[in-house]
Amino acid sequence: MSTQLTSRSPDLKRLQDEGYEIEVKAGHLVLGHVPYVAQDQTVRYGSLVSTLDLQGDVTCAPGTHVVQFSGSTPCDHTGRPLDQIINSSDHLVLAKGLEVDFTFSSKPASGAYPDYYEKMATYAAILASQARVLDPEATAQTFRVVPCSAEESVFLYLDTASSRAGISAVSSRLERGNVAIVGLGGTGSYILDLVAKTPVPQIHLFDGDRFLQHNAFRSPGAPSCEELDGAPLKVTYFAGLYSQMRRGIVPHGAYLDETNVEELRAMDFVFLALDQGAAKKFVVAKLEEYGIAFIDVGMGVNETDGALSGLLRVTTSTPDQRDHVHAGNLIPFGAGDEHNEYARNIQIADLNSLNATLAVIKWKKLLGFYADLEHEHHSVYQIDGNVLTNEHLT
Repeated sequence: MSTQLTSRSPDLKRLQDEGYEIEVKAGHLVLGHVPYVAQDQTVRYGSLVSTLDLQGDVTCAPGTHVVQFSGSTPCDHTGRPLDQIINSSDHLVLAKGLEVDFTFSSKPASGAYPDYYEKMATYAAILASQARVLDPEATAQTFRVVPCSAEESVFLYLDTASSRAGISAVSSRLERGNVAIVGLGGTGSYILDLVAKTPVPQIHLFDGDRFLQHNAFRSPGAPSCEELDGAPLKVTYFAGLYSQMRRGIVPHGAYLDETNVEELRAMDFVFLALDQGAAKKFVVAKLEEYGIAFIDVGMGVNETDGALSGLLRVTTSTPDQRDHVHAGNLIPFGAGDEHNEYARNIQIADLNSLNATLAVIKWKKLLGFYADLEHEHHSVYQIDGNVLTNEHLT
């Protein structure tokens, strides 16, 4: 079904959000997987079919209260036909691949159904109520995955989370530009997990490392032993994982240097999740030269009295505000502190995910998804005090 038709028709959107299996075939609205009782008192599943009245690509009020049904004779839980709604029983071919066996008539007290949600949900409830006497688990609300075409969405199936929350219009603000994630360690992989769930057209992954056993404990997901035994490149592993959900994941299995840094010119935004200061300094200089906005993340974790404490950092740089990065030495470009637990490659998944979350929230603020009252360009989270401070406000 066209996502545009669903998003612009509140009645169809409500059916979909509530888990009904709907599709449009040959100008008809089809609600599938509707439980009903057959004459042998078994629970079976059929489909309700209604003509679909549209004005452009938006539904109108249904022109008729009747629906058609594909299945055997629907009965009550004792096996008696539901004569109160069965108007006629004729096998009809409405279109190729669309056949019906009965016509139902159940006119509401008002004389007409106001929309397709009320019409289809009412008929489904009549049939399902009898089926649930025999099988309490019988339901037409399956929340089946609804696939999308490449023309409709970057996702392989509908983003029903945004539609159910009523924020599809706000989410559309993320549908622009290409995003790069440089470094797919603990924090970088969680950044990918969050950005992959937005409608941004392309996500480019840059990393030359392989995905090894220790990475499994600081990254989203749960890789199998077989996947770890193969020691794939991180970009290959994560591109395969998230390509199950969406299109536009582009892996680059190499570290950024003078030979390939030009690939960043095509990006609209870059997340930097590198723990090597020298490499980061080179990339930052190039991003500033190319006029590309970016966010750099970092952690400093130390052991004190047998417990870990430290800081998480999110530093934002845009073409309109860059001086703070260098004036305040906010991004470390050195070799790192040998006493820094993070530099010793001891990372903690919850801190990685929190660091990534703070970075992605800031990115969404830049795009207008979240309200941004302070326009901070540098944030630091203190673990032991649970304090978040914002600096370099616009």
